[in-house]
Amino acid sequence: MIEIAIVAAMAIVSADAPLYEDKQHLLEYKDAEGTRHSVEAIETWEIRRQDIIENFQRVAGPMPDASQQVPLDLRVEEETEFPGFIRKKITFAVEPGDRQPAYLLVPKGLNAAAPAMLCLHPTSPFGKGMVVGLGDKPNRNYAEELAQRGYVTLAPDYPGYGDYTDIDVYAMGYASATMKGIWNHLRCVDLLQSLPEVDGNRIGCIGHSLGGHNTLFAGMFDPRIKVMVTSCGFNRFAKYYGGDLTGWSHKGYMPRIAEMYGTDPAQMPFDFPEILGALAPRPVFINAPLGDENFEVSGVRDCVDAAKPVYALFDAVNHLQAVHPDCGHDFPPEIRERAYAFIDGALNP
Repeated sequence: MIEIAIVAAMAIVSADAPLYEDKQHLLEYKDAEGTRHSVEAIETWEIRRQDIIENFQRVAGPMPDASQQVPLDLRVEEETEFPGFIRKKITFAVEPGDRQPAYLLVPKGLNAAAPAMLCLHPTSPFGKGMVVGLGDKPNRNYAEELAQRGYVTLAPDYPGYGDYTDIDVYAMGYASATMKGIWNHLRCVDLLQSLPEVDGNRIGCIGHSLGGHNTLFAGMFDPRIKVMVTSCGFNRFAKYYGGDLTGWSHKGYMPRIAEMYGTDPAQMPFDFPEILGALAPRPVFINAPLGDENFEVSGVRDCVDAAKPVYALFDAVNHLQAVHPDCGHDFPPEIRERAYAFIDGALNP
């Protein structure tokens, strides 16, 4: 098996990266002297986009460099056959001394390399099991459903969940579990691209809640992810529980939010309007229910409104779609069907 090199934008955190007070107004950038300029072309948007990536790393810590790559060494622990696909329980190497547990679902009867979806799980002790039909809640089995639609799907455990609990990302040198998750998810894309069943140019990512924001983070760093679906995964920090970012600052996320930025949205170097804008012009489907108790819906709308001018710069406003079902923190069947149709349109299965 030939390992595919990560092609993500591995920005190095720079002390000179300018900070932006207004994170809703994305079509401006600052030069080295701090002077503000309007973004009027894609070339100058890339300056602001790079600043977003660097400022994100102030909080999540730096992306590991390519020296952390090791051969994938895929190992299949068990296989279970279903009417439309085969589910494989696997592990593979993501960096020296660390193996990623995951489920790999391969549709039966493939006549050609298929598109693939990286499927990121929500907060649950079941971890990856939640998205392959082994969890305790309905409306979370999108890896299973996409496999039934002909996609190769890969569902990894996030650090601390499922079969991946015996890990201390901070002892490994990471500043956050978030950045360790991003690195692992980029290695998941490496794995998908290495599989003969997968068309490496047609890979997307989908996730709910924890998986919803991890989908955006992975997409920001990895241009190989061509389409993203985020369900109940984010809103503007000022509207997250009234601006109290304590829930973002524990060891399962980014402790620097408390240690360096006082859980205060006004002090944060990045916010989700910027993350969403940094994904342009790639297609993003957002499920943001009206009754989501975690991510208040008006804060999601703020992010979408801020990102739309960036998508317009690429003449791709229709690539950013948000739906608002009348429910709580959930991913209902009819919304999943719309999300799957959106993925179909982007990856042309």
